[in-house]
Amino acid sequence: MIKNGVYAASVSILNSNKSLDIKSTINHAENAIKMGLTGAFFFGSTGQSQLVSISEKKDLISRTANSKFKDKFYFGTGVNSLKDNLDLIRYCMEFGYQTFLIMPPAYYKGNTDKGVYDFYAEIIAQVPKIKIVLYNFEKLSGYLFSTDAVKNLVKNFPKQIIGCKDSSYNLFETLKIPDFKMFPGSEAKLLKGLELGCSGCISAITNVTHSLAKKVFDDFEKKMPQTVNEKVINVRQTFDQYPLISALHSFLSVEDKKYQNILPPLTLLDSKSKDELLNKLKELDFIPSKNIAA
Repeated sequence: MIKNGVYAASVSILNSNKSLDIKSTINHAENAIKMGLTGAFFFGSTGQSQLVSISEKKDLISRTANSKFKDKFYFGTGVNSLKDNLDLIRYCMEFGYQTFLIMPPAYYKGNTDKGVYDFYAEIIAQVPKIKIVLYNFEKLSGYLFSTDAVKNLVKNFPKQIIGCKDSSYNLFETLKIPDFKMFPGSEAKLLKGLELGCSGCISAITNVTHSLAKKVFDDFEKKMPQTVNEKVINVRQTFDQYPLISALHSFLSVEDKKYQNILPPLTLLDSKSKDELLNKLKELDFIPSKNIAA
């Protein structure tokens, strides 16, 4: 079961031939956890999940079983096909994983509340032991969860629908369901969310703000004064000025060139934008060598 805390939507690292570098991808997630994160989600949107092959996903899943951080790892499915979702879920479960971040299928426009409900209901019918964190990200899926849609799913599947990653930010301030975990998709909203009863955050940029974001969480839990929240917000807002995956990989590639590899149609930032990003972050005293897990 997922705990309250700060999680990374972890990155996928590629070889020069665009295949998934499984060892490096796992090491990256492990290092972020060592830097303070509660856990890491593989194959969310930040992990280029729609672009990574199912066979490569399965190879990584099997390899994570040997990690000492296995109990801190979670998986998105990142596929549209119902059958592929079930295939990946069942494969993960062979290695003891039960909690999944699942977005409604993208591509086709016009997703309805009933259609999305039926999608999750079918997964639960076929894999009743699953625990699902809903992924609310209209920009990618074309569907925006309403409070009523979430409440209806939780009402009918209280043991399976256990939480939500809210990257559209229309739910985390108002949706209140007992024992339901709400994670805004940005550390810039972490403290506000905690004050409203949220459980933490699941974020792309915690790949690099890991220790700072965790300090915000820990200080809130301990009722201590906040000393780094403003910096966390400023760093996140700086990254948000650029395409997020492109900016994150461009930042990480300063210290390690393997992060330059990215799956088309995604690209790195152009040189001008990269320099702008790095200069803005430098003004915030947030530079690669100080903020990348070794």
